[in-house]
Amino acid sequence: MIPSQTSDLTAVHAVLPVRGLSDGKERLGSALDAEEREALILGMLLTTLGALRGCPAVLAVHVVTRDATLRRLVAREGAVAVAEEEGDGLNGAVRAGRRSAVAAGASAVLCLPVDLPLLTPASLNVLLDAADAALAAGRGRKAVVVAPSDVGGGTNALLLCPPDVIEPAFGVDSLAAHVRAAAAADASLQLVVESTLGFDLDTPEDLERLDAARLVELLGRGAEALALSDTI
Repeated sequence: MIPSQTSDLTAVHAVLPVRGLSDGKERLGSALDAEEREALILGMLLTTLGALRGCPAVLAVHVVTRDATLRRLVAREGAVAVAEEEGDGLNGAVRAGRRSAVAAGASAVLCLPVDLPLLTPASLNVLLDAADAALAAGRGRKAVVVAPSDVGGGTNALLLCPPDVIEPAFGVDSLAAHVRAAAAADASLQLVVESTLGFDLDTPEDLERLDAARLVELLGRGAEALALSDTI
């Protein structure tokens, strides 16, 4: 039986939760000093925004952060800046971004961290193709697409169609939690295992895995943006 209500990808919005520049990526403290960590965070954020701009199916980007400097920066980049409430935590920030996206007319939301240094528009197209396949498998009903991290059982991308099909459960063992939630919601599920989505930069060991030229590029891009931030 074909369901009476269908889901679609006509208005995909991205949601990016971002910790503040001064308190992000603390686990990299043994490898990078505070200024370098700030530059890296901003460089990866700008890379993520650029990848999303290169994906025409994504109509808007909602960046959730309590950092006022970051909100000004992302607004300059054309994203919607959403203030994170103190104490919300990662999943609370994702929910705040989802509310902003739904209020703006989103039919689906793509939740992404900003620590995917290899992300490209092609990576995002793989996710969206998987969402199309999931919707087809479910005859347009509901779909959840998950890109696992390549270590640790985490989630590096989560596409929800419709936006409230499941609740975000980022954190320890989030992949299993999202898979269980999709099953409980009777949603069509697609797992996307792709190297540019699976690699997230979180520890000194991750830094060692990242190409040195790519790291220099990210640090340089972030440092340049930080130097300009006082003029915004």
